[in-house]
Amino acid sequence: MTSETLWYANRATGAVCLVLFTLVVLLGIAVRLRGRIPGLPRFGTMSLHRTLSLSATAFLALHITTAIVDGYVDITVLDALVPFVSDYQPLWLGLGTVALDLMLAVVVTSLLRERIGHRVWRAVHWLAYASWPVALIHGIGIGTDTGTDWMTWLTVACVAAVVAAFGIRVAHFARAGRRTPAALLRTAEGARP
Repeated sequence: MTSETLWYANRATGAVCLVLFTLVVLLGIAVRLRGRIPGLPRFGTMSLHRTLSLSATAFLALHITTAIVDGYVDITVLDALVPFVSDYQPLWLGLGTVALDLMLAVVVTSLLRERIGHRVWRAVHWLAYASWPVALIHGIGIGTDTGTDWMTWLTVACVAAVVAAFGIRVAHFARAGRRTPAALLRTAEGARP
């Protein structure tokens, strides 16, 4: 494979990772809100979330592999696993490494979910929410397509979708929080002699 082919593969897999991980975050929020995708039962939304997570992880592995194999820039396996040690753009590459490390923690605990328990799995799974913006900043900082019209619009669309979904999640949480004290008060009043 030529260096040019690897460079295009790296760029393409980076863009695909952005889209897939955005969909994974959106589906994760939908699952948490007990939402469903029209035409799919709730378990279908959960299954799609898992399947897209695995697909996104596979594209991430391709993205990292093409970056390491491409001899144009010297990126090593160590650079991909240990944040901020690379000689090549240490900040931007380091942010990608941080995002990878967070995602590895999510993947490993998801595979061990039955053994570690739901509470631990859920606590670690929150790292996925941290990983997405860190990976986004990595892509903006190091991506060679940053600033092109198509990549700008793709990034804006992904950010808008996640911000909107996060806003819905926060609003849902706030509504649920407001209902709970009122429900408790009604219950307490009904229990008085």
